[in-house]
Amino acid sequence: MNYKDARVLLSKRFNVPKEYSIRKILRSFTIAEKAVFYFFASIFIFSGITLLWQVNSAYLVEVPTRGGILTEGVVGNPRFINPVLAISEADKNLVALLYSGLVRITPTGKIENDLAEEVIISEDRLTYTIRIYEDARFHDGEPLTADDVIFTIDRIIDPATKSPKRGNWDGVTIAKIDDRTVSFTLRQAYTPFIYNLTIGILPKHIWKNVSDDEFSFSQFNTLPIGSGPYKVERVERNSGGIPNFYSLSPFESVSSKAPFIKNLVFRFYPSEIALIEAYNKGIVESLSGISPEKILELKRNGQQIISSPLPRVFAVFFNQNQSKVLLNKEVRQALDLTSPKEEIVETVLGGYGTVIDSPLPAGIYSWTSAKEKLTSEERMETAKALLEKAGWKANMETGVLEKKSASGTITLSFSISTGNAPELRAVADELVARWQKLGAKVDILVFETGDLNQNIIRPRNFDALLFGEVVGRNADLYPFWHSSQRTDPGLNIALYTNSHADKLLDDARSASDSDTIEKNYKMFAEELQADVPAVFLYTPGFLYVVPKSVRAINLGSLAVSQDRFLGVKDWYIETDRVWKIFVN
Repeated sequence: MNYKDARVLLSKRFNVPKEYSIRKILRSFTIAEKAVFYFFASIFIFSGITLLWQVNSAYLVEVPTRGGILTEGVVGNPRFINPVLAISEADKNLVALLYSGLVRITPTGKIENDLAEEVIISEDRLTYTIRIYEDARFHDGEPLTADDVIFTIDRIIDPATKSPKRGNWDGVTIAKIDDRTVSFTLRQAYTPFIYNLTIGILPKHIWKNVSDDEFSFSQFNTLPIGSGPYKVERVERNSGGIPNFYSLSPFESVSSKAPFIKNLVFRFYPSEIALIEAYNKGIVESLSGISPEKILELKRNGQQIISSPLPRVFAVFFNQNQSKVLLNKEVRQALDLTSPKEEIVETVLGGYGTVIDSPLPAGIYSWTSAKEKLTSEERMETAKALLEKAGWKANMETGVLEKKSASGTITLSFSISTGNAPELRAVADELVARWQKLGAKVDILVFETGDLNQNIIRPRNFDALLFGEVVGRNADLYPFWHSSQRTDPGLNIALYTNSHADKLLDDARSASDSDTIEKNYKMFAEELQADVPAVFLYTPGFLYVVPKSVRAINLGSLAVSQDRFLGVKDWYIETDRVWKIFVN
């Protein structure tokens, strides 16, 4: 329609049927009759509009729509935004959003296909055959194929790469069947192997020319290209060239819907103090993993604190090979009896934790949470009686318990090594205060994370170690307690040896049904409680501070902190109202 036609249409006079008759009737009304008529006419029109509005509202529903920005603060700067090398929390947070695996885990813990169109597991559970979506793509538009999967796993198992994921792939053989199909063959059945397939896939066309020596220094570690739900939109660096700002935008994937939130922004800070300061200034809206005692420092306005248990076990692990006094079982039993677990959870963790007395995190099974039957005073008396019966007596000068043996006098004295984190230091203080009342002399040795790992844990150079183990979603205790894992890179830091316990761990690892797995783990936990190689303290809670405007957050049960993003595609800020018939 041109301008001339539009002008003619607008200037055209439209006749209402019976218009003349209606006007004649209205002119015949008296003023009172006109007032009554117009009053009832107004009510009729208003009622009609109201009825239409109510009918419309009844058929309209609020639905999420694309839009909104969420700015999150993280402690530490990312260095390896690479699923093969990721170490720090900053690395892992971004890897979870920028990379996708063959399968993914839902917030409820269910395994779903991601890049995989089909997963076939052989009857003997030794072979996993994966068929990749035909249209699977990386963020740069290049196709994702079997070659990319094989390249990624080869990088992980290559010793030169020094991948922290390498142990997960021991004894696994990978083969290419065609461009879209790969197979994994295991030496023995291992039910939790399916979780290995969540590892993010690297684009071979970008990384293939990067040598082993250059791999950890490549620019693609900070300018990543993956196939995850988000892609990098913008990066900012500080004066030293280190990234301190990432803006991510949704990526349209063939395997699932794109996220609703238009931009996820990450800002990085050198310390928890700096992060909280930025939060209180409104620079960031959300933060996670902060110490429970720091919650009170947050100026909350329109925020929500979401808590979820983490499958981690914090304990004091005894090294009986180094400390003679800890060779005495009654000493280990007394220390376990008098450990102030409840006080630690309440005072140090602010109630965001669960007391445990087994190697499994709270919530994995109904029996994993501790159920204390005695008061702290009763436990102390029981422990003192246990030690006295075994021949331990207090030194009249020092008050420290001693015991005479064929090789001389043994003093109930040892050290606890731990990391330089406020939470760990506070826990160590609580333990030492209680154990001193028992008659023990305990020194606390604090180390920076790198020093603790390299010089204390790996060579097993400690009397006792206050440490947290990430047991994970699959609750596989084999790496932490099997006798074959006593030396580095094994994680049996208590150097525990028990042939019956080994058999139970082997059976649990190869079992195909959950009931058998639980039965073996329960018997293993009872075996461990009898030997007391460690004092199990608590399972911590994960705290996530996020605006109330961000909805549909379902953390479920987290294995690691970055698992909070498992359901990120469902999160939304902006909404729209549409008729129900248009909602899928």
